[in-house]
Amino acid sequence: MPRHLDLDLLRSFVAIAETGTLGRAAARVGRTQAALSMQVRKLETLLDQPLLLRSGRGVTPTRHGERLLAHAHALLQQHDAALADLSGGALSGTLCFGCPDDYAAAFLPAILRGFAQRHPRVFVEVACAPTPRLEERLARHALDLALVSSADAQAPGVLRREALVWVGPRHAAPEAAQPLPLALGDPDTLDHRAARAQLDAAGRAYRIAYATPSLMGLLAVVRAGQALAVLTQAAVPPDLRIVPPGPGLPALPAVGLLVKTARARPPALVAQFAQHLRETVPAC
Repeated sequence: MPRHLDLDLLRSFVAIAETGTLGRAAARVGRTQAALSMQVRKLETLLDQPLLLRSGRGVTPTRHGERLLAHAHALLQQHDAALADLSGGALSGTLCFGCPDDYAAAFLPAILRGFAQRHPRVFVEVACAPTPRLEERLARHALDLALVSSADAQAPGVLRREALVWVGPRHAAPEAAQPLPLALGDPDTLDHRAARAQLDAAGRAYRIAYATPSLMGLLAVVRAGQALAVLTQAAVPPDLRIVPPGPGLPALPAVGLLVKTARARPPALVAQFAQHLRETVPAC
């Protein structure tokens, strides 16, 4: 009797392997944990190989499971691409997209409007957060893809390069204060790390007056005249000013913006949105 690999079984196996637990995989594919367990047993029986190692911390693919995972990614991507092509490109479904707060106001309207015009049957759920939080969500497969900032502005795949800048209020000069008051993101964010590294190298005393993952919170402190912030140029609101480097205020490095996907071989819908980002985000 001929044997064949059922794509539904492969899709469920990929979900389990990528999420690491039956519970998260069940939520992704819309099946019960019992149904997923049965699907894995069918695959293991069909291939006559153990595919998953089970422990108290979750599940991981066996050596044969890793090999199947690579084949499954390729087969599912080809299936999704063929379906999109033969149905006239009428993509449909929901994808979860992450974007750093400092780029949201500048780029999100054009990104979402353009994609909706081309693919009206696709629903895009947007999460705005600092890059480290977006990367954590990508690792958990809570996002399908995200725009993320990179400290390496020359990294392969960078869509946009721009300098970080000091930002202050128009009615006050907190840059003249000693020590320099700063309003920064979380300690692992690029603005926080870059500001501290450059000030330490320049020997300028500073204090963290406000630290928060909220861009709106940072801007409120700057507007009140209480501190300088560090932003990408695209994120500077018109009511604030860019403070040029000078004595005691060193220049800041450039950063890059790139696309990251949760899967090495994303499904057609995610791949199409990633390509749309590459075409829509201005290079500088």
